[in-house]
Amino acid sequence: QVQLVESGGGLVQAGGSLRLSCAASGRTFRNYNMGWFRQAPGKEREFVSDISRLGFTTYYSDSVKGRFTISRDNAKNTLTLQMNSPKPEDTAVYYCAAGATMSLSPGEYDYWGQGTQVTVSS
Repeated sequence: QVQLVESGGGLVQAGGSLRLSCAASGRTFRNYNMGWFRQAPGKEREFVSDISRLGFTTYYSDSVKGRFTISRDNAKNTLTLQMNSPKPEDTAVYYCAAGATMSLSPGEYDYWGQGTQVTVSS
């Protein structure tokens, strides 16, 4: 079992920056691939980014590529999403997730945090 807790969400102006964190506890953090997903009201949960166990491989959705950066610190059991130049369409609840494989599909991840709200004003 892995427990995940997101933090860092809030209200940010378009063009600003925001840093989301996900603290992991329980089983060994470095054994899991990690992902960020988001869900806007009335929409399905969608992939944002993921990172391999040791951090050597990352993927981003086309909508955030070049603006968001995923990283992890296995010594601190922490996953981070640096959001630069956010846009109003990035407004959503952001979730971190842990799984055995890297995937764009939420169903492939085994453990989820409770989510943190990000609101981007224009």
